[in-house]
Amino acid sequence: MIVITGGAGVIGRALVQRLGAAGHAIRVLTLPGDPNASLVEQCGAEVRYGDVSAADDVAALCDGAATVYHLAAVIIACDDRLYRKINVEGTRNVVEAAKKAGVQHFIHVSSASVVYPKPTPYSLSKRECEAIVRQSGVPFTIVRPTLVYDKRGGQEFDMFLAYLCGFPVVPFIGGGQAKKRPVFAGDVVEGLCSLHGKPVAYGKTYNFSGGEVVSMLALSRLCLKLMGKERKPIVHLAVPVCVVLARLMERVMRRPPLRWPVIAGVTQDADLDPSEAVRDLGFCPSPVSDKLPECFPRALP
Repeated sequence: MIVITGGAGVIGRALVQRLGAAGHAIRVLTLPGDPNASLVEQCGAEVRYGDVSAADDVAALCDGAATVYHLAAVIIACDDRLYRKINVEGTRNVVEAAKKAGVQHFIHVSSASVVYPKPTPYSLSKRECEAIVRQSGVPFTIVRPTLVYDKRGGQEFDMFLAYLCGFPVVPFIGGGQAKKRPVFAGDVVEGLCSLHGKPVAYGKTYNFSGGEVVSMLALSRLCLKLMGKERKPIVHLAVPVCVVLARLMERVMRRPPLRWPVIAGVTQDADLDPSEAVRDLGFCPSPVSDKLPECFPRALP
């Protein structure tokens, strides 16, 4: 038995399909009313409804399971308290359930943002999640994906595309020199599948990053080109000005379009080296310049 929290999401559904096709029994936890739950059931998975932040909902989740993939998390929230409630307390609850059930391998999906020198509420929550997993006493593996993209889905990537399309002139935060390694969702799924039954991965943290380093500005221009908007002008805004604007907006707006997490994500490197995952797991990430064109044309969220 394999348990997958967040198994009805983009990565989760693909993981359910792959592991189920390999003959594994799958149990998925997702929120009540999730419209994608039926897609998971069609793959033969058992679906349980609940919230990871509610200890009672996950108390028996891992019973009979050998492996847990913990994907459930809040990535973007207007209320920063949700990062602690869902990410931190949710991880604590699932870890406790896994420990009680005697799970042999706990695979935690973290984030590349944990390495940011100037953190965000989300990255801080993920740092705390990693600490909970490491201190659990359960054999674990932590993976840190970078910016995930796919034909459909990838919440941060969808928001990035919507931002590029949302203005006649793209207001770009900073000079765009931050280094990123966008990773194709299918490569992340392959990497996660390869962790199953791999004792060599116990106690390790792997970077599930893309096969090519690209600057934020170069990535933006590539996306604009693939959307047929390569002529759209880009105007660079000084980072200190953006920080001040973000603070002002947060004081007077309920849902400000510019917040510190956006600034942090655009201006800080997430150039994580995947070589250990390549060596141990056979992880083979695609270059973004090769794979991203396959994701267009696409419907924007």
